[in-house]
Amino acid sequence: MEIGGGLPLVLLAGPCVIESEKAVMTEAARLKAVCRQAGIPLVFKSSYDKANRTSLSSFRGPGIRQGLKILSRVKSTFGIPVLSDVHSAEEAKAAGEVLDCLQIPAFLCRQTDILIAAAKTGKAINIKKGQFLAPWNMDEVIKKIVSSGNRKILLTERGVSFGYNNLVVDFRSLAIMRHLGYPVIFDATHSVQLPGGRGTSSGGEKKYVAALSRAAVAFGCDGLFLEVHHRPQKALCDGPNMLSLSELPRLLEAVRAIDRLAGAHKTNE
Repeated sequence: MEIGGGLPLVLLAGPCVIESEKAVMTEAARLKAVCRQAGIPLVFKSSYDKANRTSLSSFRGPGIRQGLKILSRVKSTFGIPVLSDVHSAEEAKAAGEVLDCLQIPAFLCRQTDILIAAAKTGKAINIKKGQFLAPWNMDEVIKKIVSSGNRKILLTERGVSFGYNNLVVDFRSLAIMRHLGYPVIFDATHSVQLPGGRGTSSGGEKKYVAALSRAAVAFGCDGLFLEVHHRPQKALCDGPNMLSLSELPRLLEAVRAIDRLAGAHKTNE
């Protein structure tokens, strides 16, 4: 799969965390069908371990061994690329044997050892821009990846900290990061998160996901990152900011139309 360079929009999507093998397989099947209907390429995303949950008691997922087995089954059954978070340099090698794209969480985006270990797998690397970073600071992050000879890089905007328990999106960030020379993804669901907003968990304002997605595509991003779930209100992680699978077809229809209009300007800004 090629991303960026004026190519049509791609979607990185799936449930926040692997809740069970059955749930993941069901959601992957539905996502593939929705994306095929919309004509949008899909990378399936789900985390085998959410190591940065707010509370010690929060659900983290099945762990790397079982999680990678499940993601491998998604990949072989549906023929779609898979993505998950990597939280340490030690995880990178095992993850790289299964994943098509290793994701560096926002809080870890400057951790040199993790970046280099992920880069050495030769797989694509999706780096979430930290909530604490200016977009131009991602240039130094890129240099760490490139130092290992890996140039398969995606940069993802997921909002920036604005006071307590709040994030805001500055769409200038998409253009600034594109000038660094790599495709830019907009994470619409984490951008509406309210980190730690519920005390022992994060809150969210998912009512703004669709509007922010449309705006980002109009601005000219190369792909959208959306965490989706068949029943967000029952999700074990990030339910308040996840999009319902039932809402996805309408949103994809809208953003695909916008992307066609914005496409001529993607490589010129």
